[in-house]
Amino acid sequence: MPAQTTGRITYTNWEESKAGPDGTHPRLARACVTNSFAGGIEAAGTTCEYTLVYTGDTTGTFTGLELLAGRQDGRAGSFVIEQHGTFGADGTVRCAFEVVPGTGTGELAGLSGSGTFTHRAGEPSFPYTFDYRLG
Repeated sequence: MPAQTTGRITYTNWEESKAGPDGTHPRLARACVTNSFAGGIEAAGTTCEYTLVYTGDTTGTFTGLELLAGRQDGRAGSFVIEQHGTFGADGTVRCAFEVVPGTGTGELAGLSGSGTFTHRAGEPSFPYTFDYRLG
């Protein structure tokens, strides 16, 4: 049976480069993001790379890969999550993520699972939920 953990994510850096002129849609962009996870997942200074598709000036979808190194409910190691989500004109970001199979290291070898988060514009940090299995 899967275990569930929760916590908060704080993004500490966002560097985005857009392909194509502003006002044209669809438009691709790339973002390099640094996050810190607290709670069940303890990982500071994560590395995340996003590809974004702007369908409007402030709306679109994204995919991303993020490397988390630290602790998962007290177990040390690292793993990668693959993210899929949307962002809306109101500034809300909705995301679902899954552990990339085979990426768990150390005490997290064999980790699998999935989770979600919702970020609202202006929030310095936001909650996540993560359902997982080890081994």
